[in-house]
Amino acid sequence: MITLDRVHKSYRTPESRRTVLDDVSVVLADGVNIGVLGVNGAGKSTLMRLLSGTELPDRGTIRRTSRVSFPLGFGGAIHPNATGRDNVIFLARVYGVDRRAAIEFVREFAELDSYFDMPTRTYSSGMMARLSFGLSLAIDFDVYLVDEITAVGDARFQSRCHEAFQQRIRHASVIMVSHSFETIRSYCDKGAILNDGKLVMYEDVEGAIADYRKLLGLDGGLDGRLDGGPEPGG
Repeated sequence: MITLDRVHKSYRTPESRRTVLDDVSVVLADGVNIGVLGVNGAGKSTLMRLLSGTELPDRGTIRRTSRVSFPLGFGGAIHPNATGRDNVIFLARVYGVDRRAAIEFVREFAELDSYFDMPTRTYSSGMMARLSFGLSLAIDFDVYLVDEITAVGDARFQSRCHEAFQQRIRHASVIMVSHSFETIRSYCDKGAILNDGKLVMYEDVEGAIADYRKLLGLDGGLDGRLDGGPEPGG
């Protein structure tokens, strides 16, 4: 379980401060898969880093009683001057898993070939994403944080990611950020909308999608991915 108690997070911008979370208090229960919707810049990626503990709130408390992953695709979990192999060894030690098994899994899954033994600063963004995804799946977490990473690679690799991830979440839960309604529907039981510093929780995915459509002023015929590109500051 992850509990947010009056959590506040903001960033300074050239004009003012951008509030990502404005004294948010919610409980994210174990065994529930949650899909988070929000426009670019709303702070969804920041929320994921806060939930994982890789970033701290300005004030308030985040409590974790479960083993929570780092966000899939988050490069901050990977040291740029270490090789892919050495990054696996380091994280295996941190999380107390068998390093040989972790190395073999990530090496085979990420398909980095000779780059596996090269510094990760030489990797493309796609290679970094595959390494990060492989690292996350090599470790058994209670809660997996997913930030749009299921779209990485070609169709074959996406299919492998989907299959491997489905196996993991049979015994774990997921908190997922995605612009794709179908991805949210595929993985999640409940929904949430992050907007103007508020995180609103919904008992089902369809309720969150319906209100998100209204927020964006969409008509009933529009579906799929709503916007793209990186989320600035978020």
